[in-house]
Amino acid sequence: MLLFRSEEMVDRWCRNWGLPRGAILSPATCWALAREWYHDRRDRQWRRRTVDEAHALFNRLGLTGDFWKLN
Repeated sequence: MLLFRSEEMVDRWCRNWGLPRGAILSPATCWALAREWYHDRRDRQWRRRTVDEAHALFNRLGLTGDFWKLN
């Protein structure tokens, strides 16, 4: 994860490093994803999410598109 001040800076960084642009999240969306993804990690009953469960979470948060496809 990298933090940038603007999408222009993202594009400049990608050009400089010759890498494709990935997903861009607002701080609020990033926090919502982290909170949902990790909130139960310390529970004894924790188990890894299935691909379908992960996709459902991404969709709830509005994270759609090719970047968010796990399979």
